Amino acid sequence: MLTFNNVDFSYPKYSVCNDLNLSVEKGEFVFMIGKSGCGKSTILQLIYFNLLPLSGEVEFDKYNSKTIRPKDLPFIRRKMGIIFQDFKLLNDRNIYDNLSFVLESVGTPKKEVMKKVTSVLTDVGLLHRRFSFPKELSGGEKQRIAIARSIINDPILILADEPTGNLDPDTSHEIVELLFKINERGTAVIFTTHNYEIVKKYQQKIIKIENGKAIKAVLKQKNVF
Repeated sequence: MLTFNNVDFSYPKYSVCNDLNLSVEKGEFVFMIGKSGCGKSTILQLIYFNLLPLSGEVEFDKYNSKTIRPKDLPFIRRKMGIIFQDFKLLNDRNIYDNLSFVLESVGTPKKEVMKKVTSVLTDVGLLHRRFSFPKELSGGEKQRIAIARSIINDPILILADEPTGNLDPDTSHEIVELLFKINERGTAVIFTTHNYEIVKKYQQKIIKIENGKAIKAVLKQKNVF
């Protein structure tokens, strides 16, 4: 479903990806670990085609970074959901409107919007918060809403960029468990983190990023850390 083939990418003053190779299969749950600043977020931007490799190629679904056209991007991005560390909710809109906006922007009929918003809020256990505003929610609730937003278009891949970075340990594990439930439906998840304590609890594929390369792609083992 997703492949990096010999990908190089750099910013003006430093390199991020050096001949990077990795793959994620359909329906897989992957922890991408590495120190802060090692390039995890940049890799997600390459997957999202917000950035393009300087050399090598990124393949996602039927799309390739070498042949992608600007008009393809809206269709590609509907196949992905993104979750951010800082939530990125619209503070001037209530929760229902935060979610309905995603669907309305792609022309979803009003009746279908109501059905989908109700469904995803039920999935994350926050239907009762649909008329609340972001400032009224806890950090964990905000992240649950961000997860609801990420799945509202039925993506085949979720990119979770340090989704527990601003949360306490108990809430962090609740968020991981919620993403596992979503993954069980067949949605692939890439979960980036520098918090190895979260990863150690779960038996999942781990990709460790170091010096611009994926140096591990294994199930949990002590020597990964």
